Amino acid sequence: MSTLSTHVLDAVRGAPASGVAVTLYRGAEQLDSATTDADGRIGSLGGALTPDTYRLVFATGAYFAGQQVDTFYPEVSVAFAVTEQRHYHVPLLLSPFAFSTYRGS
Repeated sequence: MSTLSTHVLDAVRGAPASGVAVTLYRGAEQLDSATTDADGRIGSLGGALTPDTYRLVFATGAYFAGQQVDTFYPEVSVAFAVTEQRHYHVPLLLSPFAFSTYRGS
């Protein structure tokens, strides 16, 4: 079985994005949800994952609203494929008008 973690960094503040709600889906089924900690991390999400396509939805609009910052993206959705038994780490680098992600380790 595979495992999943995520890390959200606020590029404008140059700091971890704490308090970001993140939800994991497989298709339309919600599997799990959590909120990033003070270091912007969620160490485990979804338990043991089997090969399939999953989607992380980051509540970026609520995060920026809490800082009284306008944003273009009310949420960021990242779809990814679990294809082998391993740990998957999906970081998100975030600003009010841009984001990037990659498969971490």
